[in-house]
Amino acid sequence: MSYRPIESYGIVGDLHTVALVGSDGSIDFLCFPYFDSPSVFAALLDHERGGRFSICPVRCDPQPKQLYLPDTNVLLTRFLAECGVAEITDLMPVQAAGRSHTLLRRVRGVRGELPFRVHCDPRFDYGRADKAVEAGGGQVVFRSRGQDGTALRLRASVPLEVQEGAASAEFLLRAGETVDFVLEEACPDGEGPGDLPLWCSQTFEATVAFWRRWIGGSSYRGRWQETVHRSALTLKLLTSQPHGSLVAAPTFGLPEQVGGARNWDYRYAWIRDSAFTLYGLLRLGLTGEAGAFMKWIEARCQELEPDGSLQIMYGLDGRHDLSEQVLEHLEGYRKSSPVRIGNGAHDQLQLDIYGELMDSVYLYDKHAEPISFDFWSNLVRLVDWVCANWQRPDEGIWEVRGGRREFLFSRLQCWVAIDRAVRLAWKRSLPAPLERWLPTRDAIHRDILAHFWDPQRRAFVQHKGSTTLDAACLLMPLVRFIGPTDPRWLSTLDAVERELVDDALVYRYRVADAASDGLPGEEGTFNMCSFWYVECLSRAGRLDEARLAFEKMLGYANHLGLYAEELGRSGEQLGNFPQAFTHLGLISAAFDLDRRLSRAGWTA
Repeated sequence: MSYRPIESYGIVGDLHTVALVGSDGSIDFLCFPYFDSPSVFAALLDHERGGRFSICPVRCDPQPKQLYLPDTNVLLTRFLAECGVAEITDLMPVQAAGRSHTLLRRVRGVRGELPFRVHCDPRFDYGRADKAVEAGGGQVVFRSRGQDGTALRLRASVPLEVQEGAASAEFLLRAGETVDFVLEEACPDGEGPGDLPLWCSQTFEATVAFWRRWIGGSSYRGRWQETVHRSALTLKLLTSQPHGSLVAAPTFGLPEQVGGARNWDYRYAWIRDSAFTLYGLLRLGLTGEAGAFMKWIEARCQELEPDGSLQIMYGLDGRHDLSEQVLEHLEGYRKSSPVRIGNGAHDQLQLDIYGELMDSVYLYDKHAEPISFDFWSNLVRLVDWVCANWQRPDEGIWEVRGGRREFLFSRLQCWVAIDRAVRLAWKRSLPAPLERWLPTRDAIHRDILAHFWDPQRRAFVQHKGSTTLDAACLLMPLVRFIGPTDPRWLSTLDAVERELVDDALVYRYRVADAASDGLPGEEGTFNMCSFWYVECLSRAGRLDEARLAFEKMLGYANHLGLYAEELGRSGEQLGNFPQAFTHLGLISAAFDLDRRLSRAGWTA
């Protein structure tokens, strides 16, 4: 079997993990039972060794279509053919803590008749562990023989056979008929529901109700509401219910360049990504998720290093060790290797995370609820560390592996960290060493204008001593360091448009010119940078251009409104999928642009 395009997938999840469901009806990626657990299906990374759970028509050459039930994360995959029409409903019920994790797949005939083949072949521990298979009583149990000890039970309303370690079935589906498949943790104390069809119907109704109730809490009523809410629903799927943290993306190993080595594991909680996502959810009035994440952040701030510093990322449960290793037995998506798990960047120095964290704390305190004094006490230690270390070179937002630099974006976010701490101290009358913070904040501001502004290019540059542009500078007006119509900013925006923008698509930098990231190869345009660009145009008052760029970007989403990290030369999605940062950028750009269009008198 060949690899399907990354954009041909939708996702379903239960706030513990996510499954990628192809438009052909095959689940080709699932880490189970948690985001950062070993994979049980990873055909997306190795079509022979990875494992899959496919439910596919076997004749009539049907045309597939996918859609989400409105305002839910319940996915429908339809097959349209002359001989018949059928659809698969995929969902993962959101269970209370301590309940088993379940994937429900319901196949329903709509008209005519279609023959189907089912193939369920989990490969435990990233495809490294052997398995034992037991069949009987209308179910098949798969048990890992590896150290992970994972066990899965597949129930079905049609007979199942076991062949070469996989469960399979074939059936003819007629109009009005339904066949159910339930894949779940094989808990020793539970044999599952006695009436499988009834349980599936009730679970479907409860899951639809859960998602509609959740998105009903959004306060957003502006333009592109359906698109904004799809991004919000996607971000919710990427949150961890037990911990309140959020994965940067639910996948690992999907390449930034097909056939290249830029293949990372994003199944962890970056301070940066999570903080920006909190900002996006607050924009929509979804304060519950913001509160859960703030508790997670507060817990990390209770674990500050002795000097007051933080790691850039953590496991979803807050663990510190994310050691990187290569899965040499996996081919990689379309032979893109190495396939990595863990992330070697976890011990990098990235100074920008402090600004993003403090900005999110400031906004949470302003729009949700006041933070505690104990939390503030730890934040004071953190900001003091920034005051003492803001001049250090680091690996920066793009996590370069070719040596540290003094990056503009890192310097900018150090300014943000101190600025938001000062604002919060004034707003809440909290005790703070303002006699140290205020001069340091102003010193950083002067340093940026003196050493990162290139008067010949009339632009802010990527790092001290360079002439290279970096799309991260697009956040300068967004974090209120500089006015969106300041002459220095407008000339920087002009330079970005000349060198990094390609028909509304934005490169984060030109690989050949920028600070070395230590890896060969090229990369695509960065979707989140494209949405930052839209917001910069909006804030500069260039509303016609901003709207055109925004709606062009909407056209690059996949058929379900989902985005990976990057877009390739042919508009294909590249990198881990879907990416939280991109969907946050979409929400922020839509919010700002919609508000400014309305203020300017636009009626549609």
